[in-house]
Parts: sequence; structure tokens; C-alpha cells
Amino acid sequence: MEKNKRVMALGFFDGVHIGHAALLNRTKERAAELGVVPSVLTFDVHPDNLVLGSEVQLINSPLSREAIIRRNFGIDNVVFIHFSRRIMMMPWREFLDELLLQFDVCHIVCGYDFSFGFRGEGKPELLKSWCESNNIGCDIIPAVKLDGVTVSSTYIRKLITDGDMEEAARFLGHPHTLADTVHSGYHLGTRMGAPTINMYFPEGVIIPRHGVYATKVYLENGTEHVAVTNIGVRPTVSDENKVSVESHLINYSGNLYGRQVRIDFYRFLREEVKYPDYTALSEQIKKDSAAAEEYFKIKDIP
Repeated sequence: MEKNKRVMALGFFDGVHIGHAALLNRTKERAAELGVVPSVLTFDVHPDNLVLGSEVQLINSPLSREAIIRRNFGIDNVVFIHFSRRIMMMPWREFLDELLLQFDVCHIVCGYDFSFGFRGEGKPELLKSWCESNNIGCDIIPAVKLDGVTVSSTYIRKLITDGDMEEAARFLGHPHTLADTVHSGYHLGTRMGAPTINMYFPEGVIIPRHGVYATKVYLENGTEHVAVTNIGVRPTVSDENKVSVESHLINYSGNLYGRQVRIDFYRFLREEVKYPDYTALSEQIKKDSAAAEEYFKIKDIP
């Protein structure tokens, strides 16, 4: 394998959904054929934040995007560039020339709707023409549809906002995920006999519908645990009105503070509710845990 030459996928890849999967799999195939490195070039912030002046709430943080690409597609060379005003104003040919100069690209893969350069004037057909002129291979991946719906990050964002994790997983090709460091909380779960871990959604990332979900939690050592996860403001135990992610790992005991964990969301179980006391909350957690275990048993999800 030539260590420096790359087949490079271009895109933002928010969520890393099944449309992106077609693009990333093609990137791996081309790299294997040519004996070069499969690579991904993406941006740290969504271009629309600067171009349109409105923040796009994302499915994943940049670190989570990279982790999904590595874990699900085995592509380790993921390059982030900062979408700055300079990048936004750059003519499309200059963007590609710089790409070639910096990364020694021998083949480019992008989606049918990818645009780049000043005012988004760089389109797939112009990219293909430029590649031919520079003796570089090029694949343009057509739209991927599921049940007649074009797969897009925009559509999946709505599903997640609505809490429809099962449908989101169909369009993503994997469960919606959150990775974060476990933070110290009120330690009330431990006192109630249902210890929990506390996490937060990174700034700029979509917060799903508030409520309780059937989830799986993956620890640093690779072990997985069925869990119930509450997204919301924890009205029974706090009046701060701060959104947190609190998970009870079923049949697990141990201190995870400061550890990096990942939550995969599978199904919305119920709305977040304020209970009259900790006893009632503890009893509900037991019911939620039983519902989550039953869900995974029926679904036979590995």
C-alpha cells in the first residue's frame, strides 16, 4: 500500500447514515483496488453556520462522527478542516487544487448533492471534469432512498428530535449514539438502589425528545450493558432546569466517574415525569428496567 496516496471521501457526514455508507464503502473499495489509503475529509462545524448565519443542530459531535466512521467502516484516516471564512470564500478550483497539494489525492468520492467553494459553485459535475483534467479518479454517489424517502441528515434530525429512535436507526444504519465522559451527579440513584451515570449532549448537538429510552451502554473495556436512559431536566430530583442524560445500567455496579462511555439509543419508552417522592421514582426505574430488558429480549438485539 502506498502510504501517502489517498482515495478521499468528501462530505459533512452528520449522523453517518446509510447514504453516507454507500459513499464510504465505495471509498474503501477504490482504495483497496488502488492499494492506497482510504480517507475522509470533513468539516468541524456545519458550513451553514457561517454561510446562512444560523446554527445547524447536529446529530453528532465531530469526535462522535469520527468514531462512527472508524468503528463502522474501518476508515482511520479522518481529516477535519475548520470551515472558516477563508474556506467559504475560496473559489472551487482553488479548493480542489489545495486538496490535491496537501493530501496527494488519487481518487475522490462524493455524494450527488455535494457542493463546495465560493457560493457553493463547485458541483459534482465540475468536480468530475476537474478530476479528469488532473488524471484523478472520481465517483459521484447517487441518492439513497428508503421506503421512497431520500436519506438525509435533515430528515434524521427530525426523527431524533421526535424521539423515534427505531426509525432513526433504520435511516442511520446504526443506533443513534452519544459518547461523553461520565460526570458526577447528585448520587441519589445510589441511595435509591439504582445507581446512574450522568452525561451531557455537547453544545450544538440535537437533544432528543425528553423521556426514558431503552439503551445499551458501552464501557471503555468493550463491555456492553442494557440500560434505561432519561433525557431531560430530572424534575423529581432537581429544579435547575438543565438537560442531562442519566442512565441506569441494569445489573451493574462500579464507579464510572471520569470514564468515557457510549450510549446507543434503541426505543422511546415513556415521557419524563415528576414523581411525588424518591420511592415512587425508584419503583418506576424498576419498571423501566424490566421494559428495556423485555424489549431487547423480544427484538433479540445482539
